[in-house]
Amino acid sequence: MVLVMVVCANAGDLLLKRGMSQIGAVQLTVSGFWHAFLLTVTNGTIWGGIFFLTGFMVSYMTVLSWADYSYVMPAGAFGYALLTLMAVVFLHETVSARRWIGVVLICVGVLLVGQTKPRTTAVASEAAA
Repeated sequence: MVLVMVVCANAGDLLLKRGMSQIGAVQLTVSGFWHAFLLTVTNGTIWGGIFFLTGFMVSYMTVLSWADYSYVMPAGAFGYALLTLMAVVFLHETVSARRWIGVVLICVGVLLVGQTKPRTTAVASEAAA
């Protein structure tokens, strides 16, 4: 389920980025926001992003129901590695060596956290049973 959470979050973020790139820079005026809003609600790519981010939220809440927050958040950080790779492949972004080193360090941290038990504290419903 953590993998579903990570994939949905990354797919949603990627689609939002692509959709906002299609719309262009938002002008920081009332009319600029209104114009961007109208373009946003009619953009299928952005709606795809919203769909995946809704999937992320459902899977995130599910994972939080059975795992400690201190496990879920670091495990979910693997998404940064996946998102960086997706940015290179789908958005054709250039990623510096320093960023790749940071991504590797994140992955090492995720692997360390992944070696621990997902839950170390009792949940109220479990304690009452």
